[in-house]
Amino acid sequence: MTKTKVTREEALAFHLEPTPGKFEINATVPMTTQRDLSLAYSPGVAVPCEEIAADPATAYDYTNKGNLVAVISNGTAVLGLGNLGALGSKPVMEGKSVLFKRFADVNSIDIELDTEDPDAFCQAVKLMGPTFGGINLEDIKAPECFIIEQRLKEEMDIPVFHDDQHGTAVICAAGLINALKLSGKKIEDVKIVLNGAGAAGIACIELLKSMGAKHDNCIVCDTKGVIYQGRTEGMNQWKSAHAIKTKLRTLDEAMKGADVFLGVSVKGAVTPEMVEGMAQDPLIFAMANPDPEITPEEAQAVRPDAIVGTGRSDYANQVNNVLAFPYLFRGALDIHARAINDEMKIACAEALAEMAREDVPDEVAMAYGRKLSFGRDYIIPTPFDPRLIHRIPPAVAKAGMDTGVSRRPIVDMEGYEASLKSRMDPTATMLRGLNARARNAQARMIFAEGDDPRVLRAAVTYQRSGLGKAIVVGRETDVAEKLEAAGLGDAVNELEVVNAANSLHFRSYKDFLYKRLQRKGYDRHDVHRLAARDRHVFASLMLAHGHGDGLVTGATRKSAHVMELINHVFDADADAGAVGVTAILHKGRVVLISDTLVHEWPDENDLANIAERCAVVARDMGLEPRVAFVSFSTFGYPVSERAEKMHLAPQVLDKRGVDFEYEGEMTVDVAMNPSAQEAYPFQRLTGPANVLVVPARHSASISTKLMQEMAGATVIGPILSGVDKSIQICSTTSTANDIVNMAVLAACKVG
Repeated sequence: MTKTKVTREEALAFHLEPTPGKFEINATVPMTTQRDLSLAYSPGVAVPCEEIAADPATAYDYTNKGNLVAVISNGTAVLGLGNLGALGSKPVMEGKSVLFKRFADVNSIDIELDTEDPDAFCQAVKLMGPTFGGINLEDIKAPECFIIEQRLKEEMDIPVFHDDQHGTAVICAAGLINALKLSGKKIEDVKIVLNGAGAAGIACIELLKSMGAKHDNCIVCDTKGVIYQGRTEGMNQWKSAHAIKTKLRTLDEAMKGADVFLGVSVKGAVTPEMVEGMAQDPLIFAMANPDPEITPEEAQAVRPDAIVGTGRSDYANQVNNVLAFPYLFRGALDIHARAINDEMKIACAEALAEMAREDVPDEVAMAYGRKLSFGRDYIIPTPFDPRLIHRIPPAVAKAGMDTGVSRRPIVDMEGYEASLKSRMDPTATMLRGLNARARNAQARMIFAEGDDPRVLRAAVTYQRSGLGKAIVVGRETDVAEKLEAAGLGDAVNELEVVNAANSLHFRSYKDFLYKRLQRKGYDRHDVHRLAARDRHVFASLMLAHGHGDGLVTGATRKSAHVMELINHVFDADADAGAVGVTAILHKGRVVLISDTLVHEWPDENDLANIAERCAVVARDMGLEPRVAFVSFSTFGYPVSERAEKMHLAPQVLDKRGVDFEYEGEMTVDVAMNPSAQEAYPFQRLTGPANVLVVPARHSASISTKLMQEMAGATVIGPILSGVDKSIQICSTTSTANDIVNMAVLAACKVG
């Protein structure tokens, strides 16, 4: 996989826009009327307060405690940056909170405590205990992290989990289980060498010992060498617990004959010579970040039989904590656990290992650009495997119930698994799949408006994200100045900048355009001015001649005007079958609305054509289309001439024999609400509609903009479908990220 390049300016902009930070809090109950307020607060709130006072367990029923985790740090060991302090750690803690939500639908709040005193830290966390269902400790330096976690586990009755330690340990354990299966070895027989005796390293070796690894077979090393019995330099109680009786003193000596190497230390700590001396079929987890102790290429050059993993996403077998902590907490919260114990961590590791041995879903293979199957390059599931949410938490929950840490055991495990599946956000899966397809396509994307800073930021992001080659239409000096002003001056030499003045193909472009327009009132001077001065036309000519694979435009001009300009080069109007489709992403649902761009007042035949184009777009985006022709009437009531075409359009599709579901005319609630659909048992949709064909362009525009402004929905489009080449038109209010999304659609040739 391609490693994504991120600049300081891009990272800062991501955290600044559209609002500072990475998440916000929304109410889950109505808060509009006086009655709402009376129920949410005084006097209504007194009732659940009395219930909880009488029975504390009901706090899980009447408050958000059961799905709320605190991510807490004092900032003493932030990533690989060291002690940045409590406030300096906040972006990381916010990031951890959004990962909880994204991967396991766990609500999370970040808390930064301004103290390096373990006693003060523990007292603060303990006092907040009633608020949360679990505590995730993060980025606390050793040895204080050991002290803090152990004390809080003893004093609190909710799960306390230091992810830097145990998340890494769980993923290592999962990988080791499968590596041993591939090599035919047993955990009690293998020699394990750990380099790095900090929080993560100690947790790894302790978990492996609890799984059966023998104490004397586990050699722990730190910067002073092997931790052996009798050593006094640089020792503490946690290191001493893993000291063994041995004559080995250096990492080099320890590696001879080792079956497993675990590295949580520094770049370059392991040499090819060390790897060469390891046992047959060695497992090497070189997890130093951002660069491993030894790269997979270096290790496998001397030992082709080695199974290698790192902490990086651009190598196989990524040891990624996001495979563990969201699902560990999901399972623990759902049984109202008092703790996360070793049995639950082992259950998590075993479930992950089992998943890696099974067939991999197609969407995962698509996301990674290759077919994944159990073997030396795939012993750990990928973070975006959709099975994680419904496979790992049940295993964790069952282990918690079996070991007695559950307050409320799950009775119906099948029902529980089904409920977990429903927590998956299909919009995230869809966007991830599109990005993966774009990355595989490596399309040369033409960005027509190189005079706009948003477009330039999008072009840089497109190229640096490994999606393909960005070609910017603009003047080189102007582009350079705007990139510099945007803090992206180093991208000047990365982007290809093209305009009429420096194009070797300009003459052929003009000849092509003149042939198209000579009978439409344009002479050669008109054509020259169009091609030379209008970037939308010039960019379209580039695309028409194959000097790019896709085109993104529209960020600086109204879409109707952009369509007129594109039509000089392509047949992109209603008569040619073009359609504009807008995707609305909101609260885990995806709905396509059409026509938002081309047809102003379509008749029933136009509507049928629009429906067919929408079905193509839906399938291109990974959806199975269910089309509803929506109106203010449902199946003939109330009667209106204005709704007649919505009634006739499905009949047109009946005659065409299309291969997707459709129904109409119907109101939006009937189209999208299964309960409302039950009132019409004859209707043909098997579920909520995900494609809405509306009566006219103005109603499409109103619908999409209302959802965007009132509901805060993510709007992608309008997606231009039905044109020979891949063209996408942004709105003038698009952010740089919106423009990147449109480029991704163009690269995937959606529509």
